[in-house]
Amino acid sequence: MRIAVFTETFLPKTDGIVTVVCLLLDHLHKRGIETVVVAPKMGIDRYNATPVIGVPGVKMPLYPELRVGPPTLSTYHEVKRFNPDIVHLIHPALVGIPGMLMAKRLDVPMLASFHLDLARISHHFGIGFMEPLVDQLTKIVFNAADHSLAPSRQVMDYMERIGIERVGLWKRGVDAERFNPSFYSDAMRYRLSDGHPDETIMLYVGRLSHEKQISHLKAVLEQVPGTRLALVGDGPAREDLQAHFAGTKTNFVGYLKGEQLSQAYASADMFVFPSAMETFGLVVVEAMA
Repeated sequence: MRIAVFTETFLPKTDGIVTVVCLLLDHLHKRGIETVVVAPKMGIDRYNATPVIGVPGVKMPLYPELRVGPPTLSTYHEVKRFNPDIVHLIHPALVGIPGMLMAKRLDVPMLASFHLDLARISHHFGIGFMEPLVDQLTKIVFNAADHSLAPSRQVMDYMERIGIERVGLWKRGVDAERFNPSFYSDAMRYRLSDGHPDETIMLYVGRLSHEKQISHLKAVLEQVPGTRLALVGDGPAREDLQAHFAGTKTNFVGYLKGEQLSQAYASADMFVFPSAMETFGLVVVEAMA
């Protein structure tokens, strides 16, 4: 079997969607299923055994670290040569919607998975009046697929409420061998606490962007003496957050991957995640493990 995966974001970018896509590719590879990824061109031409078809694009206003644009005719020819049996669209938009047209042209069944709560995000950026339009467009796009997948029952209910048909549940989990308390590290605790490992460490892992509502954590720091905040990740709001948290016990750690990320989860005292716009929140489950 051959599966073509169309995604709006991929490596080297780090976020929940990229993590899910990589885990999906790993799982399919173990089952002997061939895959190809169509994603924004970011200098990556292969992920393990999976070739990556890069799509040129421009910077997005809300995601300046990402370049997105529609696939070209050459993209179509590469996908056609791959000859997929299924096309999986990761929340289709600028990359995925043309991917749907390619799948229709090639007469290949389509699977679309839901990853972004665009309606709630529109509220955050002060354009909540567009929510009905966002819901209508989401309904049209996902109903164009043969089947759709939701990451949780709550999202599944929302999808069905706005009129999306043929919705199934794509349950998520984490690798308990990779995320567990055995990864505790004194050295990582020292790093997270900026050299004060005896104090209580609050850990945030994720994108540093305004919609994640990280700024709300300042009130917690001010009300709980002897507490430090470690922010693992990066993003467009980093400079604003550095100014906001100036004078507090906040450490901007940057990106952590692999064993270092496992150590960070295991070495902090508590995990905090103030975002209210997640469709699943994979980092929360990783922290719970």
